[in-house]
Amino acid sequence: MLTWSLGLTIAFVAVEVFFGFRAGSLALLSDAGHNFTDALALALAGFGVYVQARPADEHKTYGYQRAGVLAAFVNALTLIVLSGFIFWEGYNRLRHPQPVQESIMLWVAAGGVAVNGLIMWGLHRRKQGDLNLRAAWVHMFGDMLGSLGIIAGAIAIRFTGWLQIDPILSLAIGALIIWTAWDVIKESLNVLLEALPPGMKLNDVSGEMRKVEGVLEIHDLHIWTLGLNNHALSCHVLIEDQPHSSSEAILQRVNAVLHHRFAIHHTTIQLEHAPCALSESGCSMDGTNCCS
Repeated sequence: MLTWSLGLTIAFVAVEVFFGFRAGSLALLSDAGHNFTDALALALAGFGVYVQARPADEHKTYGYQRAGVLAAFVNALTLIVLSGFIFWEGYNRLRHPQPVQESIMLWVAAGGVAVNGLIMWGLHRRKQGDLNLRAAWVHMFGDMLGSLGIIAGAIAIRFTGWLQIDPILSLAIGALIIWTAWDVIKESLNVLLEALPPGMKLNDVSGEMRKVEGVLEIHDLHIWTLGLNNHALSCHVLIEDQPHSSSEAILQRVNAVLHHRFAIHHTTIQLEHAPCALSESGCSMDGTNCCS
């Protein structure tokens, strides 16, 4: 899927560059630049899918799951850099408008809608839960909107003759690029900085764990994302002083709650035994005022 999408995108970039220069359209050239970063997006997505599937080893004990997240982050940064170039060129064209061939703009942009729509359809079935592939899909969606804008602009130029429409379109494409990249930057950076997974609240997790029979207190709780949709948790769980068999049952119940309620499958939980039943004695967490 990614291979033929990459080939199709590169071919269309060549078409847009050729006809962009021929038509004198900055909007087409800007869209070609956007499409080129899409080709890079697809290449990085393919690389990420390949690398993150590699098993863990003695050096990468968690495996290579974040390769796809890193690829998505690099993808989005390339789009931000490209938008800066487009803004600069669009500003210059606004000051010094140049004639364009709107008929070429129209037909090439129509081809862009078809190409990007086809690739989006192919990626849609696989992008769910995969930030890397979703980043590539978002690139294609932004390109389709850009192509639709160029079609509208070409029609407007034909009927009004207002040449500033072309650089205005390029500025709109630059803004669209930033908009499509921003969510991917936030989410991938969230994973790379080991922040709490989106939609999850620390108090909710600890609260559900405290409801487990035998659990007295939760502390030193950390939750982060290893890779795409693969969350991890570490914490200390305070329980009453009891035999190992009973402690193991509590641990299993806690893991079951984390698995079914929050989809957390990788846990490192340290059980701490209270010197006496805190719920009955009123012992404090530091062990003071505790029965002997």
